[in-house]
Amino acid sequence: MGKEGIKVVAQNKKARHDYFIEETMEAGIVLTGTEIKSIRRGRVNLKDSYARIRDGEAFVLNMHISEYEQGNRYNHDPLRERKLLLHRAEIHRLIGQTKIHGLTLVPLRLYLKGGFCKIEIGIAKGKKNYDKRESLKQKDAKREVERALRERNR
Repeated sequence: MGKEGIKVVAQNKKARHDYFIEETMEAGIVLTGTEIKSIRRGRVNLKDSYARIRDGEAFVLNMHISEYEQGNRYNHDPLRERKLLLHRAEIHRLIGQTKIHGLTLVPLRLYLKGGFCKIEIGIAKGKKNYDKRESLKQKDAKREVERALRERNR
């Protein structure tokens, strides 16, 4: 468990590589019994998932939650779309961000907080290839500086 009783189950590292994350928000997620059991075992993949707003409701699509081994006939569809629990004002703000500014909603991480499953959604803007190269250069430079400081402190 991390800070405040948060246990991160899955992260979408590719999202931070492919997008500039402008803002993040926490949302609840509607799950079935076998889905939450699989999530507690860490059987989740956020890699190609994204969120959409449809008919005034938010949904996360393409999030893969593996079937629960003991679920038998009550098991769920691993790729079904799942409803996100957000306040109406938050949904209206997201509609404005996605429609007017052309931004994307990307799930960043899935975690357990106080017994409930939460998902962190990022309002993101796509990176071009040259932006990705620049990010890699900065990351490498930072790593070199940290390595040099460790060498000096020995």
